[in-house]
Amino acid sequence: MPDMPYLGQDTDIILGQEFLTWLWFASDTRSGLFRMPDKTEFSLYMEQRIAVQGGEGESMETATVSGAMSRLREARLGLATGKKVMRALVRLEQGADVWHCVLKAGDFSLNSLRTPKIDRKDGAGQGDIEPDAALLEKVFLMEKATAFLDELFSQFLGKRLSPAAWKEESARLGAWIDQDI
Repeated sequence: MPDMPYLGQDTDIILGQEFLTWLWFASDTRSGLFRMPDKTEFSLYMEQRIAVQGGEGESMETATVSGAMSRLREARLGLATGKKVMRALVRLEQGADVWHCVLKAGDFSLNSLRTPKIDRKDGAGQGDIEPDAALLEKVFLMEKATAFLDELFSQFLGKRLSPAAWKEESARLGAWIDQDI
């Protein structure tokens, strides 16, 4: 496979911003519901903390919106003025399992990942499970969260790398930004 030229940090940031902006749009318009390739369903919701950023150099502006039960109106207004999502707190759900993490556009990092709580009692209620079993369960839950996020990024790239699909998705995204403002 030939080496792909590295397009630079600016390209990473732009792609990360577009991904997080699309992710907010997709989660809102799909009521949070997504599917893995094997048809397993999971949900993703943007929580009460989102940072949007726009402009360049000295005219760079950032707006961070947080608040319990917030509709994130100021962040949506930022999107309407051309800003893109730079950082977001997201909640992933599958059945009773819930993960929380912060996604950052600048370096595609996943921070502060909280996995579902691990039951430290054995199935028979006889005592604590082995420490290795608890560690393996934690790693499994972390891998599950990253698999969900990998699939979402794959879905985004499927649209973003197709000019026709991205044109259609961009029009829907623009209409979503303009609603309720």
